[in-house]
Amino acid sequence: MSRLDSFIRRMEAQRLCLAFAAAAIADVPGAIFELGLGNGRTYDHLREICPDREIFVFERKVAAHPDCIPDDAHLFEGMIDETLPEAAKRLAGQVALLHSDICSGDPLVDARNTRLIAAEIKLAMRSGGIVLSDQAIASDGLEEVPPPDGVSNDRYFLYRVL
Repeated sequence: MSRLDSFIRRMEAQRLCLAFAAAAIADVPGAIFELGLGNGRTYDHLREICPDREIFVFERKVAAHPDCIPDDAHLFEGMIDETLPEAAKRLAGQVALLHSDICSGDPLVDARNTRLIAAEIKLAMRSGGIVLSDQAIASDGLEEVPPPDGVSNDRYFLYRVL
């Protein structure tokens, strides 16, 4: 498969999973954590499909399209190991959806970040919330949810918070 086809498949899977997650939290009040702003496409999409939700974005160094940068009150800029614990304490039990798309391509960095996310979601997430990630997350208190039709099991990982 070409890199272009792989990218398209990943974007289609991401859109399907975000739609699934938005529907799954329709009756779960709370904010959204978007881990990884990148160029802002996913953040922009979340604003469209979840217009009444506060969205808090985490990014090491912002380089997104100017229209896709949250205001300072909703942006945690810096290393995830510093910003996520701070935000999890500040918004403890108030997060309905966490979307993580921070794969670095370095297995050691990705494993460290995934362990951090697994630890911090216990404090941040509300019961019934959804965790959506580009990496598998091992954490008690999470129930794996099958991905929506059209998304392979190893493309995106979905969990419901118990």
